[in-house]
Amino acid sequence: MAQRKIRVGVFGAARGLTMIRVLANHPDAELTAICDRYEPLFAPCRRLEQETGANITYYTDFDRFFEHDMDAVVLANYANEHAPFAVRLLLSGRHVSSEVLPTETLAQAVSLVEAVEKSGKVYAYAENYCYFAATQEMKRLYRAGEIGTFTHGEGEYVHDCESIWPRITYGDKNHWRNRMYATYYCTHSLGPIISITSTRVTRVVGFETPPVPNMKAVGYRGGTSGLIVAQMDNGATVKSLHGNLKREPGSIWYSIYGTRGMMESDRWHEGVNRIYLYRENNSQSDTEVSYRPKPVVDTRLARQTGSHGGGDFYTMHYFLEKILGRPTGEAAIDVYQALDMSLPGILAYRSICEGNTPQTVPDLRDPAQRDAYRHDNWCTNPAVAGEQLAPFSSFGSPDIPDEVYEQVRQQWLEQQR
Repeated sequence: MAQRKIRVGVFGAARGLTMIRVLANHPDAELTAICDRYEPLFAPCRRLEQETGANITYYTDFDRFFEHDMDAVVLANYANEHAPFAVRLLLSGRHVSSEVLPTETLAQAVSLVEAVEKSGKVYAYAENYCYFAATQEMKRLYRAGEIGTFTHGEGEYVHDCESIWPRITYGDKNHWRNRMYATYYCTHSLGPIISITSTRVTRVVGFETPPVPNMKAVGYRGGTSGLIVAQMDNGATVKSLHGNLKREPGSIWYSIYGTRGMMESDRWHEGVNRIYLYRENNSQSDTEVSYRPKPVVDTRLARQTGSHGGGDFYTMHYFLEKILGRPTGEAAIDVYQALDMSLPGILAYRSICEGNTPQTVPDLRDPAQRDAYRHDNWCTNPAVAGEQLAPFSSFGSPDIPDEVYEQVRQQWLEQQR
């Protein structure tokens, strides 16, 4: 007897479109509902519905979407809003896959962990950079003991977003990206290091570079780049860099050092599709130990999902595998590791704002550590922070005229025509 498909809804049809395409074609999924307040985003979804024979109900109101009969929901809405929706869905008995990032504050992190534990449902963090060909192969090699015990790692996510800022912020002054501080969006650079080595950050120090004129000209008020220096629970050190630095193509790069060797992804031409491996007492040159890893899942759907280096396929695939109780579902990133990847970014910014002082990163697996953060709403979002409002940058919050946001909005509207 065939196993029933998992009925899945997607909240957020812009970032969610790639996941929608995967779910509409995945043999274990029934894509049943899509929610977004901006109706024009439904157009490609309706075309996909016709192509695949899916039966999708569309909503512009989350409360109506919430009442839809579905087993699981993919959260692809605004990055700073994931945790409250995840908590509500989990406590209603739905499994949740959350796009980047899992939480905006430490208080939300506590609520999220406790909702997962209370509900007993699957929470999977869709950090797609952990599922590149290179990062999955580096994880396999590390687990096989190829380079010994982890001693130092570096991750970079350098993405100059100036040219696409109108398309991703719509000229909205209060868009989460326009008030994002420099170390917040850290899981693309830090996440794969944690995934590969199964270590967690215990202490962080943060640094940021000042806001630059070209980004202020499109409405961004935070620091240009964020640097996190971390100590891991096994004593290893990590350097994580991300932000709007100038480089084309952008840098997505990872390096892992061990007691018997090191490995890294390609820095330029083939990026996360190639790795370099050095093992102690190996006399071969770098080029002779460099190769393109084979895909972990080699299906037509996996090959056709090119977004984020193919990582968007794996986030959905492993989410479904985890719900179905299959062994390969263990590759899904659970709530604890999601917070291991994201909380260092919040606390690195606290370090920045407190004169680059070291900050201890809690392990929320331990209930005894949670009460200290249960009411910690410190962030740059006034609606959430209340009296705990953080500045956009340690260099001061730029005063950007409303006219700038109107100009960006007009650029976005032109792009829609």
